[in-house]
Amino acid sequence: MGEKTRAKDMTLVVTGASGRTGSRVARAAAAAGMTVRAASRATGFDWADRTTWEGALRGADAAYLVHPADVGAPGTAEAVAGLAETALGVGMRRLVLLSARGEDQALPTEEALRASGADWTVVRSAWFAQNFSEGPLAEGVRGGELVFPAGEVAEPFVDVRDVAEVVVAAVAGGERYAGRTVSVTGPRLLTWGEAVGEIAGAVGRPLVYRAVPVDAYRQALAGFGVPDGEAGFLVELFATLLDGRNARVEDGVRRVLGREARDFGAFVAEGVGAGVWGA
Repeated sequence: MGEKTRAKDMTLVVTGASGRTGSRVARAAAAAGMTVRAASRATGFDWADRTTWEGALRGADAAYLVHPADVGAPGTAEAVAGLAETALGVGMRRLVLLSARGEDQALPTEEALRASGADWTVVRSAWFAQNFSEGPLAEGVRGGELVFPAGEVAEPFVDVRDVAEVVVAAVAGGERYAGRTVSVTGPRLLTWGEAVGEIAGAVGRPLVYRAVPVDAYRQALAGFGVPDGEAGFLVELFATLLDGRNARVEDGVRRVLGREARDFGAFVAEGVGAGVWGA
C-alpha cells in the first residue's frame, strides 16, 4: 500500500488545529486525503483536562501533538506522556510531536514520548518564517521596528507549510518514520536583521531590527502581556536557542518530501502580495 493510498484511509487528530502549525497540518492532511479531526478547546479538547483526551483520540489512527505552551515548558513532558498513555489505551499507536531544534528544555518531552511505547516521530523545527508575519513579532515588523534578543545569530528560517507537510508525510509513512527524529529547516541562513531587511526591500519602506540583550527582553514580553513566570522561562529559552547552536541548514525537508525547502524570499513575496506588512 502506497503512502497516498494509506493516507486516504487514515483519520488524523490535530491538536492545536486553529494554531500556527496545527491549521497548516490540518490543511496538508486534508490535501493528502486524510480525515482530519480537530482537537482544540473549540471542539472540547483541552491539554489541561485529561478527561477530554479519550473522546478526541478514540477511533482515530494517529495524532499530531503540539502543546499550547512551549514543548520545553514545565509540565509539557508530563502532559505528552499522559496523552500518549491515553492514545495507547484506545488503540492509537502513531504519534508525531512538534519539537524545537537545539532546545535542551524540550528533551524531557521528547524522551517522554519515546518512553511511552507509541510509534513516535519527533519533528524538530527551526524558527518559523511565519513568526515575521503572525503573532507578536509581526506587530513589531508592521510597526517598523522589530525588537528581539537574537543579535547577529543566523537561523535557517523554515516555512510552516514545510513543517506541516513533513508531519503529514511522517504520519502516512508509517513504519518508515516511526522511531525517528527529523530536523527541518529552510534552505539558507539569515540573521534576524537580514530577514527584516529582505521584508523591507520587498515592502519598499524602512524596517528596523533592534537587537537587545536577552535579559532586557523581559520588558518587551511584559508589554505583550506575558505573565512574569512565563517570561522568565522564555528568557531562559532564548538564551539557549540564540547562542549560535542552530546556525546550520539541515536536509530534513528534502529527505522526507523529496524537494527543497521553501525559501524565505518566496515567503516574503507571498506575504507582500497578501498585504501582510501593509503598503
